[in-house]
Amino acid sequence: PPFKVSVMDLSLSQIEHNRQIPHSYSPFTNHSPAISTLETTTILSRLTRKTAAAGVLSVSVIILTALFVSFSQSTFVAAASSNAMFQPSLRTSFTRLNRILPSSSSPGKLFSRRSSNMLQPNVIMDKKNIVEQDRMVMEYPRFRSLVGGTPLVDITNLANPKVEGTRILAKCEFMNPGYSIKDRIVCHILEQAENKGLLTPGMTIVAASSGNTGASTAMIASMKGYKSIIITSPKCSIEKQDAIRAYGAELIVTASGLKPDDPEHYMNMEHTLCERNPETYFGINQYDNQLNPLAHYQTLGPEIWSQTDGTITHFVAAGSTGGTLSGTARYLKERSGGDVRVIMADPIGSVFYDYFKTGVLKKPGSFEVEGVGKENIPGAMDFGMIDDAIRVSDSDAFKMCHTMAREEGILAGGSGGLNVFAASKLAEQLDEPATIVTILPDSGIKYLSKIYNKEWLKGIDVHLQEGE
Repeated sequence: PPFKVSVMDLSLSQIEHNRQIPHSYSPFTNHSPAISTLETTTILSRLTRKTAAAGVLSVSVIILTALFVSFSQSTFVAAASSNAMFQPSLRTSFTRLNRILPSSSSPGKLFSRRSSNMLQPNVIMDKKNIVEQDRMVMEYPRFRSLVGGTPLVDITNLANPKVEGTRILAKCEFMNPGYSIKDRIVCHILEQAENKGLLTPGMTIVAASSGNTGASTAMIASMKGYKSIIITSPKCSIEKQDAIRAYGAELIVTASGLKPDDPEHYMNMEHTLCERNPETYFGINQYDNQLNPLAHYQTLGPEIWSQTDGTITHFVAAGSTGGTLSGTARYLKERSGGDVRVIMADPIGSVFYDYFKTGVLKKPGSFEVEGVGKENIPGAMDFGMIDDAIRVSDSDAFKMCHTMAREEGILAGGSGGLNVFAASKLAEQLDEPATIVTILPDSGIKYLSKIYNKEWLKGIDVHLQEGE
């Protein structure tokens, strides 16, 4: 029933008025409602029921919220705990959840705090079998697991493209653990050999190399617990030789000036050693091993395609074993339906350019760029994947290295300078916008005594301009 309002008699004092209205709502209001005892009881009963209903509703909301938090937390843990990348943010989320869930020590709380180990998505036993209950124990990658996934950077600023819209992108392979692209093939070859039982504990790994494959082999062999023997030529920089020894490998440097068919040539010594020790030596055989191009087909090609979102139009790379060029080119051509054009960069003096153009194997010349070009044709090279070729001199390759260092802050090896120079020449020739991708195979740190030493450059008749 509606409230009955009592109008105050102005002749009475406030106190007297309130005394005459025993059921007034408040003694401090001028207009106090006056209701009967029955009405008061009815209203209080209704208010009690409504308050009780509201209390039950509030409790229900709290319970449902807690259950939702618990379910969401367990679902999130199951989804994210398997991925170490999410675990730092995961720990922060758990800290916030613990603040939301009240502690059992707090009076009047409905729920006790969940035990700390329930909030740990990846509790790990340490070497003493002690479980870390109060903090997240992170799983970190081993260094050897960082091979691949290198960045693709824009270096168009180093060229003068003929048409606007042409871009030159460089794959920074010097950011692999061994500072070169060769980490990819060595990892793949050794893993396949172990899986097939061709490489077993106690064996020695042997690799003939111009330097980078040798360094990668020495590094990964040590990581896996194998001994290694690396054979190279005197052309190999002192930095690469020292790195090979630092990884614990035995290094053999052959005599200079040997013909490709000489048994003592560094490319032939690997086969000789493995034939003499068939039960204890395993050879990488990078020049003829088809696992070499396959490694790039399965890793480098897909990375480039993904990083360019399939917009790549041209792939520029020099050849040595032929693995990078052949394997990557095959993948890109397959994915693009044959639209990606592949350009081989080749140092003047290498036999590849003439062989590609004429099919004739001519007498090789001399050149100083390491790790690319050859004086014979390796079995891993597939010329059927190549659409065109560009020749590059030592001088142009090394000058481009200095230009990259000064203008882009990229300290690349000579093969990277050769590739970028060829890519820039291609950009100057194309009549339509293009996305050109090339490779920076290794780091300039490996050549400080040569490419980045002006006295050494003068000795091979390479003269830098003022400021270079």
